[in-house]
Amino acid sequence: MHEQMFRSDGQSDGEAPVFSFQASLDEVEKLAYQLKEEAERTERPIRRLSKVMYGSTCADMQVDVMGECLSSIKHVVGTTSGCFYPRSNDSEKLEEGRSVTSVAAEFGIAHSIVSRLWRQFQTTGTAIRGFSSGRPRGTTPADDRYIDLQARRNRRQAAGEIASHTTQAIGRPISRFTVARRLHGGGLLARRPVRCVPLTPAHRRRRSLWCREHWNWRDNEWRRVLFTDESRFSLSSDSHRILIWRERGSCNHPSNIIERDRYGGRGVLVWGGIMLGSRTDLHIFDVFFFSQRDRYCNEILLSYVRLFRGAMDLQFLFMHDNAPCHGTVAAEQLLESEDIERMDWPARSPDLNPIEHVWDFLGRRLAARTLPPVTIRELRLALQDEWAAMPQQLIDTLILSMGRRCETCLAVRGDHIPY
Repeated sequence: MHEQMFRSDGQSDGEAPVFSFQASLDEVEKLAYQLKEEAERTERPIRRLSKVMYGSTCADMQVDVMGECLSSIKHVVGTTSGCFYPRSNDSEKLEEGRSVTSVAAEFGIAHSIVSRLWRQFQTTGTAIRGFSSGRPRGTTPADDRYIDLQARRNRRQAAGEIASHTTQAIGRPISRFTVARRLHGGGLLARRPVRCVPLTPAHRRRRSLWCREHWNWRDNEWRRVLFTDESRFSLSSDSHRILIWRERGSCNHPSNIIERDRYGGRGVLVWGGIMLGSRTDLHIFDVFFFSQRDRYCNEILLSYVRLFRGAMDLQFLFMHDNAPCHGTVAAEQLLESEDIERMDWPARSPDLNPIEHVWDFLGRRLAARTLPPVTIRELRLALQDEWAAMPQQLIDTLILSMGRRCETCLAVRGDHIPY
């Protein structure tokens, strides 16, 4: 064991430069407390390394490591662990301690870092590593506000276009990646816009008037209404409802491809009606029926609507979406002759019609099938099965949301609502 004392500058009389220090256990605990306190204050992953030698023979050392997860300080204590001794010979080093190189290899850091931290502790009494400010930001807060304002004024601009305009405005080059990061930091994300039918000021006024008349309807009043609509289902249209698991870079593998016609391909047109506590059968047209408008009267009004009108007597209220085939002279005369009261529905208002969510439910159920239909006959059978299996509670919940739909539409003054 060494009995020779070393000077504070790390050199002894007649010996090569070495690292040595004597500290009490109280100093070790104080250093550990300082490291832990700063780690909690910064609240981010910190890596700390402090090396303290203590004891009369300098045989022990305590190493404090603040890991990536702000873990508690680990103590490495032993007669041959982590202290710095004169590099006189290998046997003495193995017997009494380790060199700077061995400690650096243990923690996977550079030799210079360990040496610098040890010298820092000898000088200041602490081995806390400071944080650098990192790469300077390429934009000022004023530039960030300008980028955010440009995106909000024209939400269809690409990040490259905003970067070009910002570069011209501030006189410094700004990349599109910087623009994207600033917009993300401001809460703006690139997303597909929602597709809705176009609305004119007249449409908005009509929607607001209708919602003002019906926002306070009670459940027994909505129970009178039969909501009806038509929809088309295609064999090759999945509406992006199917997700797959695939490896990176294998998007064009045959198992990861879904073939779909550009314009929908073959399909069927269906009609249905829903109301609180009940629903009509799903009617599937053999061919496209809008070219023969009398078929709407024969196959829909007489076969379904008239039966519901007879079951509910004068309380029945029939709703349709003002499609051209619904407003023919023959259809209006039939409704009048059968004494069927029609609800005055605002034009271009699919977001107010709860049956639109029923069609979306059917589409999702078809897309979720293990074996999707590949022929028209299979498609017809699948639609009938899914319509019959649809829970009535779903339909009732959609109809009972009409009050909230009306309130939301009034709040946006007849504009599109998120339904």
